[in-house]
Amino acid sequence: MSRLRPFHLAFPVRDLKEAKRFYVDFLGCGLGRSSDKWIDFDFFGHQVVAHLVKDKKNKTQTSAVDSKNVPVEHFGIILSMPDWKKLALKLESKGVNFIIKPYIRFKNLPGEQATMFFLDPSGNALEFKAFKDDSEIFKT
Repeated sequence: MSRLRPFHLAFPVRDLKEAKRFYVDFLGCGLGRSSDKWIDFDFFGHQVVAHLVKDKKNKTQTSAVDSKNVPVEHFGIILSMPDWKKLALKLESKGVNFIIKPYIRFKNLPGEQATMFFLDPSGNALEFKAFKDDSEIFKT
């Protein structure tokens, strides 16, 4: 495949107004179509859709990565390093409760990257990362 296309992801939320405040007002995502059961967000050029569910299960399974308990179910975006640093400072200044605080993993190894994990108000895990060198995103 030669052309990167926007992805689509649907995820459950417990309250649409709360999700809208978080994704639009807090993270700065654009707002798309919506109904009383779902909302489309422009998540850094990708379409993510929050679907209202009655019983969202909050049990998060983790997997050990780099000596940290990474939530197995998560989504996010790869930012540029300056944008990642700016977002990390914003989240830290707002007192976000990180699952994994902003840090550099695989330091001085192929795929060196900055990463951080936190939850949205419905308990969905988000990862924001940036690579020291984007050409190493898939490097082993």
